[in-house]
Amino acid sequence: METLRITDDACLYFLTYSVIEWLPVFVAEEPCCIITDSLNYCHRNRHLRISGFVIMPTHLHLIVFDAEFDNKRLAQTLTDMRKFTGHKLLVYSQQHLPAAFATTMQKTSRADRDNQFWQQGRHAEAIYGRDFFAEKLGYLHDNPRRKGLVWEPTQWRFSSAAYWLAEPPGSSDVILTAVEW
Repeated sequence: METLRITDDACLYFLTYSVIEWLPVFVAEEPCCIITDSLNYCHRNRHLRISGFVIMPTHLHLIVFDAEFDNKRLAQTLTDMRKFTGHKLLVYSQQHLPAAFATTMQKTSRADRDNQFWQQGRHAEAIYGRDFFAEKLGYLHDNPRRKGLVWEPTQWRFSSAAYWLAEPPGSSDVILTAVEW
């Protein structure tokens, strides 16, 4: 199992959270809002700062850091957010999605739980410099266009692309924080 590796030598991280078996759960507004509401809660109450995000049908990408660069708190916040959203999204899936989704989430669960929403891997990548940050931010912003979901990255609602790339800046469902290099 890949664990979330938040280390003392980096403060900014690119993360990927994927739905179990790549199930397309994020195809309606409600499950996406579970994520955005949780990110905003963590911003207001848990010192989480989000520089970039995109919610795709089967996964999400984030660029995050702790407001005071407290990596121990960042790791705990991300763990808590993942557990909270996993539970809320399991309930949503059971109530609103085809029964096969719930069956898959139950079949792929681990010994310590009845159901599993998120894949175990988090694919955490430490960001050490401006160029790598720009590469990862560009990658997540362009993801919906590369997958053929929109013509322009700024057209995807559940992304920070419109906020960072549009002139004038567009709106964002998530409170965003710029990274100064």
